[in-house]
Amino acid sequence: MNNNKGKVAVITGATGGIGFEVAKRLGKDGYTVVLNGIDQNAGDKRVKELTAEGITAEYRNFDVTKEELVASNIKEIGEKYGKIDVLVNNAGGLGGRSRFEEMTTEFYRFVMALNLDSVFFASRAAIPFLKNGEHPSIINYTSNAGWTAGGPGAGIYGTSKAGVHAMTRALAKDLAEYGIRVNAVSPGTIDTPFHAQIKSTKPEVFASWANNIMLGRLGQPEDVAGVISFLASKDASFITAETIQIGGGQALGI
Repeated sequence: MNNNKGKVAVITGATGGIGFEVAKRLGKDGYTVVLNGIDQNAGDKRVKELTAEGITAEYRNFDVTKEELVASNIKEIGEKYGKIDVLVNNAGGLGGRSRFEEMTTEFYRFVMALNLDSVFFASRAAIPFLKNGEHPSIINYTSNAGWTAGGPGAGIYGTSKAGVHAMTRALAKDLAEYGIRVNAVSPGTIDTPFHAQIKSTKPEVFASWANNIMLGRLGQPEDVAGVISFLASKDASFITAETIQIGGGQALGI
């Protein structure tokens, strides 16, 4: 039996991939889940799927890079439920690839907005409502690219994720006095639509990635969702400012 009935989780970028698995897992843990995305049809479909499994869910259509939209939507969610117990800043992405010499300022700003501004906007808006939560926490996503600076053309993605790593620790320091924990997960190579292009165009390259992972397989969205479920739980009540690598040992290289 879970004790999460009445608890509220907000998950950004939750209409597919890891985000949806996180929403499903937290829903099964007993949370009311509020999914965010930028595709109303996908959001409606996901809410139906969750509802069919007995999960209380709703969808909010807004772009996490737009400050006013994030602020107004999070405020409405917080006021509707009187609190937010967990904020999962799942939205983010590579945004494309560009070497610095050819990089446009627009591309730079887009990737930073998608991965770093979004965490700031959503966290800032949620803090007043997290203060009313039970064992409240924020969970962010960084990446191995935050340490390695990413592959060719992914340098600004790596830079943005390094920012998330620092912001996670900074938020944890800032919010400890309120009992709000802030942690991050760093997923390795997870089999999601994030890698769909290379999976369809170069399946042999995609398959070979498992060779660089100690545990010999790619991650599944459920692998990430399970760790987030733990970080949100009372069992993790003495964990804050941490980043958990979920990569099957990939970060160490073999």
